[in-house]
Amino acid sequence: MSPDPEHLDPWNTLYTRELSNHAADPSDTGTSWFDDSDAERKTTQFLDSLSAAAALDRDTASVLDLGCGNGSMLFALREEGWTGRALGVDYSPQSVALARQVASSRAAAAPVEFAEWDIVGGSYADVLGGEQTDGWDVVLDKGTFDAVSLSDQRDQRGRRLCELYAGRIAPLVSKGGVFLVTSCNWTEEELTNWFVGKESEGGFVVAGRVEYRTFSFGGVKGQTISTLCFKRV
Repeated sequence: MSPDPEHLDPWNTLYTRELSNHAADPSDTGTSWFDDSDAERKTTQFLDSLSAAAALDRDTASVLDLGCGNGSMLFALREEGWTGRALGVDYSPQSVALARQVASSRAAAAPVEFAEWDIVGGSYADVLGGEQTDGWDVVLDKGTFDAVSLSDQRDQRGRRLCELYAGRIAPLVSKGGVFLVTSCNWTEEELTNWFVGKESEGGFVVAGRVEYRTFSFGGVKGQTISTLCFKRV
């Protein structure tokens, strides 16, 4: 199922503007989602901890970023010494153009690839091939599941796109690989319910969490965003 063109318009408008801004000022690389919660740095630190524990090898681990935007997450990993294959995908062609433009202005120890691809209905052949035929070691989602969850599109069986998401993600993650999802719409418990316990759809178990600043309201403690790490079993 392809994205509704109406849903693409706001994203293409945003990234068209950011393309122009970056062309005029290369230091202006555009929006980094959840930057106010320092999600990018904390996610990178979490992956570094997996590398330190020998769960991942930063020299060889392959990374797929779903809904890559301007590519900032993958650039941050490069800066931290992650040199395995890195591919960022987005269904907005203007996003991909921006990420490539930003990449061309940066010096990196290893290249970062970007491609237009729709997580909901794109062909797996476009992102699974070569050494990644059986999946990627790390798959990242920083706000993409949120965007999919807000869609009112349904498939031919009447299912919302978010109900199909775990099943679409699973083949992208190699056995033993990890999927990190960051959300401002779903709590950790809700994310767990979406991705765990659906063997035919996901085959995921919770493998960790990223800690953020907490706040208390009405005697209840919480975070503004949640990041969970799921391991494919």
